Amino acid sequence: MTRVNAIIFYPRAASGAGPLTDAFDTIHGRNADRQAIGFRRAGAEVAIVEDHDDETSFGQRVRDLVGASKADGLILLGSGSIPLATAADRGAFVATAFGPPGHALANNRYSADIVAVAGAARLANVPDLAADNGLPRWLEESAGFIVADLRRRWRLQVDLDTPLDALLVPWLDADDTLRANDVATSVVRTTLAAVAATVRDSRGELVIAGRASASGLAWLERSTASRTRALVEERGFRTRADGQRPVRSTLGLLLDRDGPGALGTILAELGDAALVDSRVLLAHRFGADERGWPGAEDRFASDLLLADRIADPWLRELTEAAVDAPIPIVLGGHTLVGPGLRLALSERRSWT
Repeated sequence: MTRVNAIIFYPRAASGAGPLTDAFDTIHGRNADRQAIGFRRAGAEVAIVEDHDDETSFGQRVRDLVGASKADGLILLGSGSIPLATAADRGAFVATAFGPPGHALANNRYSADIVAVAGAARLANVPDLAADNGLPRWLEESAGFIVADLRRRWRLQVDLDTPLDALLVPWLDADDTLRANDVATSVVRTTLAAVAATVRDSRGELVIAGRASASGLAWLERSTASRTRALVEERGFRTRADGQRPVRSTLGLLLDRDGPGALGTILAELGDAALVDSRVLLAHRFGADERGWPGAEDRFASDLLLADRIADPWLRELTEAAVDAPIPIVLGGHTLVGPGLRLALSERRSWT
């Protein structure tokens, strides 16, 4: 009898990590529990794998799982993955894992958050991939798999990389969780409301900077009254091949010249509101390896526009510039400027 296991990786926050990280850990756990229930209903066996180990590669974790598992098919996802998935979405991944060996399904083959694999034994040879993003590429190019994806389903591209992403997903109750950890969200919610008001104004202009997608920009064209100025760069920088040029950002080059405190002035010359993928700026400043960036607590505080909580001087100055800017500016990650546009800017979403 064919067996399929859904493995949900839930890297727990270290003790004393900080109130923002602790709150986000709780939110991830909430999403992991929801996905576990959904995948069990879809016919998979489920395990939530918790650990604190940041040194073991994703590839090693997968090899260990394959060695311990008797499953014919595996579904691999993180605890922040696909919070907007429906029962039909989960069913598609389970059906692939139950199918003929040599087939795989990802939410996005170029930057995966969830991958279903039929013929899990072949994963015993997966290399030391740093994260799940590059697994579909290895499956297709090195393991001979036929890889399909669901990147046209925008809701499956939403991923919880920061508490700001969680605020965009109503069912997670992230606002209550953050406030319970003494983390205020009023500044970022007010700023998001101001950005949303701008896109409803035919005289307004929204600036999008970072890893925006063509589908997201098309949605803006169809669904908002304002004009859009988009600076799209460094999509896929986490899965870039060795030997490619270092991460470089046009906006980052301007900040190199003028300093992070110039962010608001620069963006105010370009539009009336802005959503900025600050991870591209961090990769430009500190390198693509996240381990060299300011810590998670600093990054999360920046996304919530809480500059006084940030220890790193460069990121604190950047965040202060966003807060003090003459236009509303929100800093975040890929979800904010990508699939989260629909959540952040929809008239159905109330921020006040």
